[in-house]
Amino acid sequence: MTLLETERLILRNWGEEDRAFFHHINSDETIMEFFPYRRSREDADAAMDFIRDGIEQNGFGFAAVELKETGDLIGFVGLHRPRGLSNLPEDAIEIGWRLAPEFWGKGYVTEAARAWLAHGFETLGLDEIVSFAVAGNERSTAVMRRIGMRHDTADDFDHPAVPDTHPGLKRHVLYRLSRADWKAQQA
Repeated sequence: MTLLETERLILRNWGEEDRAFFHHINSDETIMEFFPYRRSREDADAAMDFIRDGIEQNGFGFAAVELKETGDLIGFVGLHRPRGLSNLPEDAIEIGWRLAPEFWGKGYVTEAARAWLAHGFETLGLDEIVSFAVAGNERSTAVMRRIGMRHDTADDFDHPAVPDTHPGLKRHVLYRLSRADWKAQQA
């Protein structure tokens, strides 16, 4: 099921044929540098099922990203309802991404994220979209800035799901984009 298309990308739901790739991007040391865990194949399959079901129910989620030109699956980008974060409103929607390293630095995340922002604000009628990452994750925060999100250090937080055994991954920066700011940027 295609959710969105951009000039170079197809953003779609996950299929059975994507399981090995989904496991790869959730277990690779380089990709998961800023996460305290690596998913086993069983855990990755369960996570993919959860995301796929959410996309079917909501029409959005961490969607598979495929290159139009080659059909290669390169990662995911999408909107998501974060859970367990008391610093965010119950109805908060985040934008997030994860790509295989061979596709980094080509503008794919920015392109897909802009499509999701437009969908979130224009189609879903969201008032705000947030994004967060480990404080030292410059690749992700650079994308957040490129897509027009703003950071206020007063919003930074220690992620409750990061265990104390990984203190360097606990502190997260939070970026926000309101619909009004997004519309102003489009003008």
